[in-house]
Order: sequence, then C-alpha cells, then structure tokens
Amino acid sequence: MTNAMKTSLLADLPLSAGPQELFHTLASDSTGVRIERIVSFGHQSPEGFWYDQTQAEWVMLLQGEAILALEGQSDIHLSAGDCLNIPAHTRHRVVWTTPQQPTVWLAVFYGAV
Repeated sequence: MTNAMKTSLLADLPLSAGPQELFHTLASDSTGVRIERIVSFGHQSPEGFWYDQTQAEWVMLLQGEAILALEGQSDIHLSAGDCLNIPAHTRHRVVWTTPQQPTVWLAVFYGAV
C-alpha cells in the first residue's frame, strides 16, 4: 500500500532562470501516462527545434504566461488557468515564457508510447 502525500505545485520554485527548464515527474504508470510539473523562467525552445512526441500532451498553465507555436497554426498565448490539448505528433515549440517570474505548467502525457 502506498501512502498519500500532499505537495504543492507552486512550492520550491526557482528565484531566477537557470540554463534549462525544470521537469519533475509527479506520477506515472505502466500504461505510459505521466504527469509532470514543468517550470520555465523566460525559457523558450531553441531556434528551429520542434517537439514531435509519440504521446498526446494536455497542459495547463498554473502561473505566469507563455506563447506556444503549433506547426501550421497561429501562435497560442496562454495565461494562468488556460489549458491546451496537443495531439500526438503535433509539432510544437515554446516561443516565450514570462521572464520576471516562474511559469508553472502541469503536463499530462497519455496515449500510445
């Protein structure tokens, strides 16, 4: 039996930007479902880089703001409380995140691995 453990998605946030976004797996299972907290602090995807994932990704912005580019679509501006479902193999990238404070994402990866 596993004990339930309380945590806060807004705890232990960095005070300034490091070289990389911070990824923390909160939960996962044998079917490939994975829940992550991602913390950006003015980060963006490298020029010319696109995510092309085998799983769908549902993201919710908990704090801060971000702009995502999905290939072939207009950029999407996200504010705290906004969520977006990105189907598997939809090429996407982070264009911008708030540079003055941490941008906190909740990401759920699901579907085929």
